[in-house]
Amino acid sequence: MRLSLLVGAALLAGGCASIQKERGHAEVAALVEERLGRKTRWNQGTPEDAEVARHLDALLKEDLTSDHSVEVALLNNPALQATYEDLGVSQADMVQAGLLSNPTLDGSIGFPISGRGVSEHEVSLVQDFVDLFTLPLRKRVAREQFMADTLRVAHEALATAAKVRKAFSEVQALQQLMELRRMALQAAVAAADLSARLRTAGNITELELASEQAAAEGARLELAESELALVEAREHLNRLMGLWGPRTQWTLSEKLPPLPDQEVSLAHLESLAIRQRLDIDAARKQAMLLWNALELARSARFFGRMEVGVHEHRDADGPRLFGPTLSLELPIFDQRQALIARLEAQHRQGERRLMELSINTRSEVRAARARLLALRLVADRYRRVVLPLREKVVEQSQLQYNAMQIGLFQLLSAKREQVEAYQGYIEAVRDYWMARADLEQLVGGRLREGSAAPTPSPSQPSQHVPPGPPGPPAQPAQPGTPTGHGQDVTHGTESPHEHPHD
Repeated sequence: MRLSLLVGAALLAGGCASIQKERGHAEVAALVEERLGRKTRWNQGTPEDAEVARHLDALLKEDLTSDHSVEVALLNNPALQATYEDLGVSQADMVQAGLLSNPTLDGSIGFPISGRGVSEHEVSLVQDFVDLFTLPLRKRVAREQFMADTLRVAHEALATAAKVRKAFSEVQALQQLMELRRMALQAAVAAADLSARLRTAGNITELELASEQAAAEGARLELAESELALVEAREHLNRLMGLWGPRTQWTLSEKLPPLPDQEVSLAHLESLAIRQRLDIDAARKQAMLLWNALELARSARFFGRMEVGVHEHRDADGPRLFGPTLSLELPIFDQRQALIARLEAQHRQGERRLMELSINTRSEVRAARARLLALRLVADRYRRVVLPLREKVVEQSQLQYNAMQIGLFQLLSAKREQVEAYQGYIEAVRDYWMARADLEQLVGGRLREGSAAPTPSPSQPSQHVPPGPPGPPAQPAQPGTPTGHGQDVTHGTESPHEHPHD
């Protein structure tokens, strides 16, 4: 009687599992919003998706910002939406693991050939009884697999956001560079026209005229290259945001943000990455579920298939019989040796992959941190020293030209060098923000921003900052030497995928 109740309860529990479409994505959305401050949604053709489409149109009607471009990509990127479907596949596998195998119903009936006597029949109902014992462990393995898949999907969303931020910075820089080169072209064309008039008057040589005309044509070609690069960068960003048709006509008026006055705290970035990187957490759970799968295989290695059921039989000339049945598979030859060996190898493989991912993450964080600081120094040097010096050169050249101490072409040369300096500054700022997006992706979340200084431009000169005396060149750090950039200090006792408590 107790056995019958146990079987009935297990059958009832195994048949109650169902698919919940939003399960998993709610966790992904929470993880993404926690780290990026932006929402994401799984498009499943529901009425709410129409509201999301209207929200996208509203975002794209205004000037696009970096945060809005990330939000559009999280809601609309086709590759990301396809990745969200992995949650449906994983959830289906989890539900399947929680179901018992279906019982087997066998029956037969025999009729007398001679027409005399009565017919006989046989009916049996059989259920694999081992499923009842392995069901909890199978459900735990599948649940851990679903959690690992959820973390991987969220990690893909964060990676997509980082790509969008980098592409957006590229569009911003190219748009500013195109404006700068358009100004340079206008100046070069004016200089070439003036040179032609001076040549007609006999005031300059043919070489000087040809030089100015060549400079004007070179500026024209650079502008054409910038326009093409901007179109390609916009289309790259369109692909990341999943836009086509009228939605690609978005506008962008925001310039590259200047460098913050104070850099984010870079201490303990390695520990931060190990603690909150979602792909590392997924690798941990993958190794754990392989261990549980190994324990499942070991616990059932000496138990073959065991089928328990009931049987009803009636002979032609005999009584009607009813009773239990038991069928046992004898694990004589196959004791799951191969399966256990494979799971052991897969578990070791999972541990090694976790180790590799953690070591690579720590190294990539250190390299990205060093690159961010180096690019900050370059951009800051442009803003504080190079640009003011170039402005001073142009200012003094203008004064000497007015005093007829230098010629026109020296003044134009100073102007070109000033434009080149602003181009270098814009590219340095772009590289800084792209490196920052890479570092944020590596640590698994946004970095805190500080206050920012205004961005200088040729039309709005920055206040001159006199350069200080040149100091000795920085020496490269020797291996094992602290760099002063928040290097994590460990005692060598924890694993690379573990983090000391800060």
